[in-house]
Amino acid sequence: MTTIQKKDENPVAHLTPEDIEQLGRELDAIRQEVLDTRGASDAKYIRSVIATQRYLELGSRAVLLFSLFPPAWFVGTAGLSVAKILENMEIGHNVLHGQWDWMRDPKIHSTTWEWDNATPAEQWKHSHNELHHTYTNVIGKDNDLGYGIMRVDEDQPWEPFHLGQPLWNFLNACFFEYGIAAYDLELRGNLAKGTTKSPEFKENSRKVLRKIGRQVTKDYVVHPLLSGPSFFHTLSANFVANVVRNVWSHSVIMCGHFPEGVETFEKRSIDGETKAEWYLRQMLGSANISGSKLVHIMSGNLSHQIEHHLFPDLPSNRYAEIAPKVRALFEKYDLNYCSRPLVPQVYSAWHKVVRLSLPNGWLDTTTVRNLPSQLKTLGQMIKGGPRVRRVAQARMTQLARRKRAPAKVAAAAA
Repeated sequence: MTTIQKKDENPVAHLTPEDIEQLGRELDAIRQEVLDTRGASDAKYIRSVIATQRYLELGSRAVLLFSLFPPAWFVGTAGLSVAKILENMEIGHNVLHGQWDWMRDPKIHSTTWEWDNATPAEQWKHSHNELHHTYTNVIGKDNDLGYGIMRVDEDQPWEPFHLGQPLWNFLNACFFEYGIAAYDLELRGNLAKGTTKSPEFKENSRKVLRKIGRQVTKDYVVHPLLSGPSFFHTLSANFVANVVRNVWSHSVIMCGHFPEGVETFEKRSIDGETKAEWYLRQMLGSANISGSKLVHIMSGNLSHQIEHHLFPDLPSNRYAEIAPKVRALFEKYDLNYCSRPLVPQVYSAWHKVVRLSLPNGWLDTTTVRNLPSQLKTLGQMIKGGPRVRRVAQARMTQLARRKRAPAKVAAAAA
């Protein structure tokens, strides 16, 4: 297994093949312990969350009938935002992973659940469960990493159009459910290959458009009409609730695989990959959010992204229970358990988005004093061809390494 990032030290170089296989056996044991103890308390948990979400949504929509009055608009919008987050994160995402299929309840089953989202459940399960969880953080295989629109690793060649990726990422956050629908359709790839006229793509497109039509009708026609004189206020409340849900979901998901300290991998690194090596890639390619129980529930327990990626089909309410055991294995095998509170983790992910929108080392080597010359160099790279960019990039990378060297020596001495 090799990481795609050029590093002075391989984070798994100290592990022997026997170490990795033993790690896999220890993780299997953790998973089996949960499987053996699933029961009534877990079923009660998910049913109570679903009931809470439905009562909250119903109550919020009732309040929005009077959204002509500002207090009702604020209360109804806040409640509806929380309800939509719960439905997408702790319920929809986890039900569609099959985490609750063992209950054999047809109302809470991955084959029957349809969620409050622009993308049809079946298409999402293919792109997310089958592709993303199989090829986690593998450049060129996992489109969840950067959603196919961003530069996500230093080894990817920098091009001038990457300067726009902070803007693309912001727009994607605001309208995340539609971005996911396009991603599930593999729209970018089909456009590039010219396969948008294939029967399969056309059928999938029709399903997405029908689902979007139902969502738009529900949120922007039916419920506003039911509000009568509060029509436009309810319409705006639904729009705001959807944007809040989208931004929150995007932030949580981005924190799971994109912050500084999370590894990415080459395609060839997974050739002949064993289950234990797959486990190791999930550990290195995922990051957690530390926080309160409320943060965990509102994130769909994707605050335990490491545990989720190791065991995507285990009930989400059990991740907090096994997290200390998983973290102990990180310490035992001398691996980096990437975890930060929500705000620092979001900042770290956005910092990486901005850093990789620029040539390698540009941000590290730029100060207030040399900003004019750095901007001039950036301008030359934008206007110049590939050769100009390669030469300037090599120079900046070398300067960045020299700048990091003293800090590295100091850290080692400490």
